[in-house]
Amino acid sequence: MKKFILLFLFTLSAKAQIKGVVRDSITNEPIAYVSIWVENKIIGITSEENGSFELHVSENETVIFSVLGYETKTVLASKISEVLLTQKTIEIPEVVISAPLKSKQIEIGDVKKEFYLPETQTMPWLFARKFNLDANNLDVKYINELIYFTKSEVENGIFRVRVFEVNENGLPGDDLISEEVIVNVKKGKHKTIVNISKYNIQIPEKGIVVCFESLILEQNKYVQVAHSIQPKKKYEYINYSPHIGYFHNDNIETYHKRSGKWVSFSKEYNKKNNHPIPAINITLSN
Repeated sequence: MKKFILLFLFTLSAKAQIKGVVRDSITNEPIAYVSIWVENKIIGITSEENGSFELHVSENETVIFSVLGYETKTVLASKISEVLLTQKTIEIPEVVISAPLKSKQIEIGDVKKEFYLPETQTMPWLFARKFNLDANNLDVKYINELIYFTKSEVENGIFRVRVFEVNENGLPGDDLISEEVIVNVKKGKHKTIVNISKYNIQIPEKGIVVCFESLILEQNKYVQVAHSIQPKKKYEYINYSPHIGYFHNDNIETYHKRSGKWVSFSKEYNKKNNHPIPAINITLSN
């Protein structure tokens, strides 16, 4: 019994609430909304607007820092009081060959009735789905709007928009938008529409990936209440908004990214019916 208590106390002492800040390696300016994961663990956080973060982690664990426009960096937890990220040159693939005519517009994506899962969103997650050209409208290929079906328990919750090319492995590749697109979400359930027409992005033959990235920030924090039947008891725990809705379609390639690694939902749930698809539609023009 004494050995168990000593082991328990050692485990508690091995974990620490580590505070740090993420900065640009050249300008020393703080970097907001950096996704921070503990390697191989379901633990993570997002840096605040001033680049600060707090993470409950053992000092010998490895922490991953990732954000648009910077090289991904891994750092030992004992050395993350200040993390310097290096800017990278983003080469946007040449997908525009002419200006859009915008004489024709369609909406694709198949989301008609979304549902929401009672998930605990307590680390940065990226939920994404693939889009291909509409077989009946191959000339309509410029993306005008991204339509996210969202639910938020807080007023003015925010998430990050990402649009990726499809790489040679069939997974999300390079970003097709080189700047941050942070979206404000109203409280409740909404169709949250994001206009990205100014980027003149075309869907290539191999398709494109549209992503919802959660941000684990104070601004998004709320207390969620759950009830158990036996014993009859109320529980309260911290969760983060906004949430993306889902729908069912077994023919759509879907992805998630947690702890810095992309996983294909469609392959993961191969031959299983009704795996959840992020509820995202897009509008296209010619």
